[in-house]
Amino acid sequence: MSNSLTLYTPAGVLAKAQPIKRAAKRLAKLGFEVSIDEAAFDKHQRFGGDDDTRLAAIHRVAAAAPSVALATRGGYGLTRLLDRIDWALLAKSVEQGTRWVGQSDLTALQLGLLTHAKAQSWAGPLGVDFGRPDKDGGVDDVTQDCFTEAMSGQLEAVGFRTEKGFDGLCLRGQLWGGNLCMVNSMLGTAHFPRIKGGVLFLEDINEHPYRVERSLLQLAQAGVLDAQKAIVLGDFGGWRASPLDRGYDLKSAIAAVRAVTKTPILTGLPFGHVDTKVCLPVGAKVDLVVQGRNVLLGWQNDPLLKHEHDQEQAHPH
Repeated sequence: MSNSLTLYTPAGVLAKAQPIKRAAKRLAKLGFEVSIDEAAFDKHQRFGGDDDTRLAAIHRVAAAAPSVALATRGGYGLTRLLDRIDWALLAKSVEQGTRWVGQSDLTALQLGLLTHAKAQSWAGPLGVDFGRPDKDGGVDDVTQDCFTEAMSGQLEAVGFRTEKGFDGLCLRGQLWGGNLCMVNSMLGTAHFPRIKGGVLFLEDINEHPYRVERSLLQLAQAGVLDAQKAIVLGDFGGWRASPLDRGYDLKSAIAAVRAVTKTPILTGLPFGHVDTKVCLPVGAKVDLVVQGRNVLLGWQNDPLLKHEHDQEQAHPH
């Protein structure tokens, strides 16, 4: 399989071209044959080109079926296109080996792919993550290594630390999710994946904990949280405390949600609008195992895990 990678802009406008040109050079040094889509630097209001331009870009990338389709940035814009995307064309590109990668607004594309085509994609970095100037720290090592391993098919698991209280948890389910606001915006639409027994991962930025709580309660009240085997929370930074909070914070918000769902809610996933982020296979079957406070999220069929899972199925507690 070739190592072709296309940078394209399906959502928000790129303020400057330089970071993406820098990203293209860095990705080329990592061994990718990089091309930048012809409309990547288009501008229309706050969008990377008008709706037709961005839709055409998505379809153009899908038709070319590169090894990696990497969105330059998120922002907002994919919601406008969901009803018009040729999901069969995108599914065909996945069958040909294309990995659609991104986060934030790209959640809409990834969940749409899962719903309409049962196709996998990758929650991971955006083009701008590879375009950060050296004076600002350059590319995060973990993000880069995770990305290159995931794109070459070598990444089989990610690990992280969570809170106390989940030791011994062992489960299997379909991994799905992404940006919390985007997930909620799709609830009740034809594009929302109706997944039962899944592992739902969520992150967001610049949302006060009460807004995070409200969104999570919406998912709980819609029956989504109880239908999952686990909820895994990534980063929820960028918010500012208010004098009215009086001790209310993200922990308070999560505690309120834990009180209304039977599904375990784990925190600590290194994913979100942060420099250091792992890659996650959206739509893949994953095994989640907790030992002490260490969590392993893996997506290769480990014979031991499979055996334990089969034993559990044969002798449910």
